Amino acid sequence: MKKIFTLVAAMMAAVLSVQANDIEFGYDAGAEIVSAYIWRGQYNGGLSFQPTATIGFDALDEKITFRVGAWASLGASDWKFRFNYQDPLHPEVNGNTYFVPELDLTATFSVFGFWVGATHYYYWGGTPFWAGLEDAGGSQTEVSAGFNLGDIVDGIGLYFNWNTMIAGADARYEDTPTGEVAKRAYSSYFEVGYDQALPFDMTLGVAVGMTPWASLYTDYEGGFAVNNIQLRFGKTWEFNDHFSMELYGLGTLNTHGLTKENVFINEAGDLKLYQQRLNGCIGLGFWF
Repeated sequence: MKKIFTLVAAMMAAVLSVQANDIEFGYDAGAEIVSAYIWRGQYNGGLSFQPTATIGFDALDEKITFRVGAWASLGASDWKFRFNYQDPLHPEVNGNTYFVPELDLTATFSVFGFWVGATHYYYWGGTPFWAGLEDAGGSQTEVSAGFNLGDIVDGIGLYFNWNTMIAGADARYEDTPTGEVAKRAYSSYFEVGYDQALPFDMTLGVAVGMTPWASLYTDYEGGFAVNNIQLRFGKTWEFNDHFSMELYGLGTLNTHGLTKENVFINEAGDLKLYQQRLNGCIGLGFWF
């Protein structure tokens, strides 16, 4: 415990020691085009355009940073672009392709690799986060914390992070004498990963993501689950100090509920895409 207090005190001292003339304006902006929207081992949609922008400040050669920003996904529910389709096996499911927009508002603060942040996920057609637990299409708010060793030691890409939903549509149901009662699930996701730089400006990233208890990542059933084993390979081109481009491939395996019936995409329709456990995409990103 004494070591923890010492570390916190050292972080606060570093922040307080920053002089006004050491603080610089910082920003990040870019966009990606992805063949599928894959998020924490889940298929969230098909072909998508995903712009992002953040502004804030940097200090001590970016060892201390603060950013606020926004990320959006503008895409389709799947890549098949089907209309007037009805799956005979799942008549209750809309098998057509439809527009799925999302806007995330973010804030992060980092000090020598340690960081904390918050994200508000807004889904068009859903309800605001204060509307209650039970609307599965509603928005959500999440708090996060983590550590990135690469921020303080060049060439070592080890990182980990923890994320927990604290508001919005995130309900699990419990049986009571008076019927089912919705309770906040505090859906959480923990990830540890490593990004390795390769020759010719290529990178290889591996990560394992887990949920510690019944959560939105497991349809609010069961307990601990490994829901994202991820492999990412990318190639970057630097054109000047202010513009770069990356082409990458991403593959994920969600071991939760893995069966032979839900591993690969087939022609069963829209529902199949969201239930499959083996996912992947190709992405092209532009950064300024």
